[in-house]
Amino acid sequence: MAKSEGVALNQFINVAVAEKLSALRTEEFFRERSSRADLSMAKRILNRAGKGKPPISGDEIKS
Repeated sequence: MAKSEGVALNQFINVAVAEKLSALRTEEFFRERSSRADLSMAKRILNRAGKGKPPISGDEIKS
C-alpha cells in the first residue's frame, strides 16, 4: 500500500496511526457531546423550524 501511495513505509504507518487516533478522538467527542444533549429542547427547536415560511426553491427532497 505504501508503494502504491508513493510514500515510505514509515510515513504510511505514521499516517495510518494518525488517522486512527483522529477517528477515536472524534468518536469520543461526539459521545461526550451527546451525553449533554437536551433532546426535548432539540425537538422543540425542530418543531418550530420554518413555521410561517413557505418552502423555497431547493427545499424539495430529491430521491
